[in-house]
Amino acid sequence: MNIRLDGQVAIITGAGRGLGRAHALALAERGARVVVNDLGDAESVVAEITAAGGQAIANAADVTDFVQVTAMVSSAMDNWGRVDILVNNAGILRDKSFQKMSMDDFRRVVDVHLMGSANCSKAVWDIMRAQAYGRIVFTTSSSGLYGNFGQANYGAAKMAVVGLMNTLHLEGAKYDIRVNCLAPAAGTAMTDGVLPPAVFDLLTPESVSPGLVFLVSQDAPRRVVLAAGGGAFAIYQGFETIGVSLLPDQLSAEGVAAAWNVIAEHKDMQIFASGLDQASKFATMSAAKTGIKL
Repeated sequence: MNIRLDGQVAIITGAGRGLGRAHALALAERGARVVVNDLGDAESVVAEITAAGGQAIANAADVTDFVQVTAMVSSAMDNWGRVDILVNNAGILRDKSFQKMSMDDFRRVVDVHLMGSANCSKAVWDIMRAQAYGRIVFTTSSSGLYGNFGQANYGAAKMAVVGLMNTLHLEGAKYDIRVNCLAPAAGTAMTDGVLPPAVFDLLTPESVSPGLVFLVSQDAPRRVVLAAGGGAFAIYQGFETIGVSLLPDQLSAEGVAAAWNVIAEHKDMQIFASGLDQASKFATMSAAKTGIKL
């Protein structure tokens, strides 16, 4: 299978350097016309793309400003008449332990990562619905999936975009809007000084972008979190244990404690299509214990 993006239009936020730059170059190489969004280095990436024979325009919209974001999307439409791909990549760090972190720093990180992603997705949503086609990728992180010391703000925002993905997947499915997350491990300006030098050099942004290209392709999956780093790829998935109903006579904190080993049993864990599946599971279990007919 040869993945091509000829004729498609992609918007990539935070694309002036690091992962965003690598993504922009990779999509342009596959034939996409690219909006390179960045507050500082967008023009240099546009120059790289055009020098290689591709098409790109620069945009300096602040993703936390919905007015600027809608203007960016309008620019893409004015130039090329459609938007097929959105890569929500823009991000910042304000690392400190939660005890020392100011709430301004907490809010700023959440604004960029979560609200920035929501703003951009909202701005392209009706366009993708009307086209009956769209590919959206959110950038999550192991800091959200697993936690990292000193990154309460970043981790909260990065897990939040997974929740956003889950719902937009459901709402966009009818229109072939496929929504996924990328969880990259990469040596960039954001991780410089955090990763050991040998690890930093191995985890190049370019080794992540092939996964991104697949997530925005015509045959992209739906609602997956693709972890990527150093040319290696894996899937993160949220599972729920089977659990147990404590009705009719064990429903107490002590009953939860007594049943804990059963509640936490990993065997036959389930993956749900939506949150309603969980409610249905619990209702079915409890109805079976009490004789209630659903």
